[in-house]
Amino acid sequence: MGSAAELAAAALMILGFPALMLAALVPSVAAFAAAAAVTYLADHYLHRKSSYLINRLSKIRAGVSIRFLIRQLLLVMLLARLSHADDLIFYGAIGCFIAFYGLQAPHGALVTLIRNRRRMPVATRNIDLKSRIRIPDAPPRPLLHRSTEKMLHLDLFAMIGILVSAEVDSSAAAGFTGIGLTLGLGLLYVLVLVPYIRGRKIPPKADVVLAAVDEWLAGYKPETVLYFSGSKDSAYQVNMWLETMEQLDTRPLIILRERAIVNNLAPTTVPVICVPGGVHLMNLDLSTVRVALYAANVGKNIHLLRVPTMKHVFIGHGDSDKLASVNPYSKVYDEVWTAGRAGRDRYAIADVGVRDDDIVEVGRPQLAPIRTWQGVPDGARAAAADGGCPTVLYAPTWEGWDGNPGNTSIVLAGENIVRQLITANPPVRVLYKPHPFTGTVSKEAGAAHRRITALVERAAAERAADARFTADAAAMAGAKAELARIEARIAELTGKGGTKGDEAEATRDGVVDVHRHEEVARLRAEWNTAYWRAFPSYEHRVITGAEPRLYDCFNVSDAMVSDISSVVSDFIASGKPYAVTDSGELGHEEFKRQNTAVRAAVILSNDAAELGGLLDAVRDPSADPLLDARTELKRYLLGPDEPASIDQFNSAVADLALKAEARNVGQQSRLAAAGLDPAEAAELSNAVPGQRTASAGETGGVGAG
Repeated sequence: MGSAAELAAAALMILGFPALMLAALVPSVAAFAAAAAVTYLADHYLHRKSSYLINRLSKIRAGVSIRFLIRQLLLVMLLARLSHADDLIFYGAIGCFIAFYGLQAPHGALVTLIRNRRRMPVATRNIDLKSRIRIPDAPPRPLLHRSTEKMLHLDLFAMIGILVSAEVDSSAAAGFTGIGLTLGLGLLYVLVLVPYIRGRKIPPKADVVLAAVDEWLAGYKPETVLYFSGSKDSAYQVNMWLETMEQLDTRPLIILRERAIVNNLAPTTVPVICVPGGVHLMNLDLSTVRVALYAANVGKNIHLLRVPTMKHVFIGHGDSDKLASVNPYSKVYDEVWTAGRAGRDRYAIADVGVRDDDIVEVGRPQLAPIRTWQGVPDGARAAAADGGCPTVLYAPTWEGWDGNPGNTSIVLAGENIVRQLITANPPVRVLYKPHPFTGTVSKEAGAAHRRITALVERAAAERAADARFTADAAAMAGAKAELARIEARIAELTGKGGTKGDEAEATRDGVVDVHRHEEVARLRAEWNTAYWRAFPSYEHRVITGAEPRLYDCFNVSDAMVSDISSVVSDFIASGKPYAVTDSGELGHEEFKRQNTAVRAAVILSNDAAELGGLLDAVRDPSADPLLDARTELKRYLLGPDEPASIDQFNSAVADLALKAEARNVGQQSRLAAAGLDPAEAAELSNAVPGQRTASAGETGGVGAG
């Protein structure tokens, strides 16, 4: 429903209109002006915040145009009640508002035309179209951004002028001045938009743009494609594969199907093509692609799956015990790649038609930043060096949508876990990093999060005053200065100065500076190092926001407490001790049976009584009873450490590319043996997109998407 401030603004705006009517009936110019000011300001605030409530008002027939019209009608009523019905200003006001609304239609039509004509059939990143076609600059942002609101707000001049005339009975000059400004500026706004609907202000037509993309594809010759379709909220599913794509030995390309995904795509050096139209996708020249990777099972996958000259692989966006990991849809792919043996067994148990021969274990390349534990906890090493103490990360997941008490430990067990950790003897340091969605659904979860935060912060203050713990103030000051320097440089490199005016302009100029991209990555690594040095190694800490990242917290922790989620599966890569809370109270054995990832975990009840076992393993690794179980589980879930996962992934890509090439050569040989001429044989063998003359009705029964 929006923030408290947005709710308050909406309430003020809604209540302002009855107040306007009352002021008009009384009549009172001062009261009307005050109520009008409240409605204008509240309306503007909600638009500036892009509030969800604005859309809700439109749904109940209280859209922005209606709100402005009602305010103007009430002003006319005020004039009538003030006995101005026979005055020229009364008719001037009516004529002004009719003419003003007459300008809304051409204004709205021009804005729509400009946006439609500047919308290209594809959006790209890291592809040089600028040297191939002319893409003009976008119109100045103030012209199109929140254009309806801006146009309607021009009535302010008329409103103010008419109110002044109504209050100062002897003169209508102010009113007609305001009317002139409103109509003049409205007409000027319309005229300024006219040049942007034609000529050199709009990009080339679709066939010219697509031909330029094909020309680029012919020169680049992509070999491996990551294909993705989904809502803007699912962008993380493709973002998690960007670094892997950058490390491929073959020439990579990312194909997206929704424009919203492009806007939410993380920075990458890999070429990106967003093709919303199914026909346009099927007409792209992808004849050099041999391997297509799919991160999600969605209907639009069919538009690329129909191409026989490439092999198709489901790589997914996570490897867990969820039902989505054994979707029967996976049968359509040539291969399914899993992290380790667990994924293979999962499909065998599910019996959904995926053959064991079609499953390839490639590890999890995304887990490469997680450092493997070598048997001596980082915290123990710190304790020996400077009086620090082991670090335990508490990273609960969020409450989910279904209200299942087993989703998160934060409500029933969170305070018990943190309380035992901050009072542990010998002491440990607590890092509390909650899921960013915590409290968005459950008020209880939000309240528990606030109580846990208070516990950690209070314990941190107490430890800071404890004489047993000392910090190197000079070193911390140096680290904080380093943080400030790094943050300033990152802001300089990633500042908003490079924001593009619209999609067409972003397509033209959206080529990542590789050196800048690499410098930002290096600076983020330096920032992470400086961050952990900027406060004492014993200090309890609440960590929210995107930085430091979860994997960075893994690397400075000696153990973790969490819930059933991908967090646990990822932490297993470190080999460090971990605990998982059975908040649903299934019982330890049933909990392990249902969740593979907890087979080597310390299982906690909601009272966290078993937490001592985790702390014992941290303090004395030689007496850790689950060490061998964690090593075995890590290999089972994520595959072997050697060769590195990215090497396994590249080998799998190379092997499948050879299979695709063998299929294509064999097909050409069979067609040639059938007596077809070379051109016809090549056409039938490839059966790939690339015929720019294809029409919407020649798609082999596949919709345009």
